[in-house]
Amino acid sequence: MRVLGVDPGLTRCGIGVVDGERGRRARCVEVGVVRTPAETELPRRLQVVGEEVERWLDRHRPEVVAVERVFSQHNVSTVMGTAQVSGVVALLAAQRDVPVAFHTPSEVKAAISGSGRADKKQVAAMVTKILGLDTPPKPADAADALALAVCHVWRGPMLARIAEAQTRAEALAKNHRNRLQEASRAARRSGEKPSKGHRR
Repeated sequence: MRVLGVDPGLTRCGIGVVDGERGRRARCVEVGVVRTPAETELPRRLQVVGEEVERWLDRHRPEVVAVERVFSQHNVSTVMGTAQVSGVVALLAAQRDVPVAFHTPSEVKAAISGSGRADKKQVAAMVTKILGLDTPPKPADAADALALAVCHVWRGPMLARIAEAQTRAEALAKNHRNRLQEASRAARRSGEKPSKGHRR
């Protein structure tokens, strides 16, 4: 499985590509960071990030794009920028029919280090060890992108099976409800008395 991990951000957007399968050693294909100046207008910053993400999608042709799920923080402007970049990445992937998976920071930390409260330094150290890198990826955004990709390599198949099972369970429950409703209607029809006009 080839996964493109994206740690969304306007000032720094981490991007990393990982090859691997659950239970096997993962391999870093490429990692980098897209930077845009804070003084540049928002549409142009999104364009720069989008163009670079497009190049990575076309160059590496990932099977899945893993993006960090945005959570509210104290800095609203930062959250807005992160959400906008996430939207651009999701759109570009969808245009190429590439599935997009969103993982929360705690999910990624737990998958990589075993603790949902691990700090960035711990995550970078574990990513370095897992991927067999000589040095930790820098800046932290690059390490986070690789962590997202590794997280999906390890958790993606399991999450897909859970989602599939949930879909089947919902379909069975719906069919069961439909049968109960039909049985109830049939019981009401069979219990109806003929009107007075039809009595003899």
